[in-house]
Amino acid sequence: MDGVVTTMRPIDLAMEGRLMSSTETAQALARYEAALTRRPEFGPHDDAPAQARLIAGTRVEAMHANGSRVESDMPDELAGDSKLPTPGWYFRTGLASCAVTSIAMLAAARELALSRLEARVESRSDACGMFGLPDAAGRPVDAAPLEMHMKIAIASPAADAAALRALVDTALQRSPIPSLVRRAIHIELRVDAERS
Repeated sequence: MDGVVTTMRPIDLAMEGRLMSSTETAQALARYEAALTRRPEFGPHDDAPAQARLIAGTRVEAMHANGSRVESDMPDELAGDSKLPTPGWYFRTGLASCAVTSIAMLAAARELALSRLEARVESRSDACGMFGLPDAAGRPVDAAPLEMHMKIAIASPAADAAALRALVDTALQRSPIPSLVRRAIHIELRVDAERS
């Protein structure tokens, strides 16, 4: 099982002068929350689309509207070259990163300094699902992971373990990607196909 660890430095420390202090973060979040409280109709919005294109073989380039680009590929045994992360790894990375971000935001809003915040996401999959093959007992196999685990490591000089667990529980209820995984929304599919 390959895991994803996303680590955030203590939220009350500035990294090279680019990060807000926890007080500035709390103030910015409070302003945004107050605006949404007054005008909740401004809450729904379009998220930045993810666009991906095939480069060659199983190598794919994904692009963000801001110009950022990342590439993925499959391991050797699945026709890739194992030099780039897989799409599944990026999914687990998004899950771990979103969890860390949401916890950090809630901690900042509560003016709680954190000395450690990490998330590790692991999953177990059955490759038969990618090929539409049954398992050893002849049962159909879904392409989705069979199981997924998230471990949060969190520490604070100002809160005990119970308070930190409660903070994590509340933050994850508000975290978009963990919430998506719990709820599994329907994906509307449109296909533009042509002969070229």
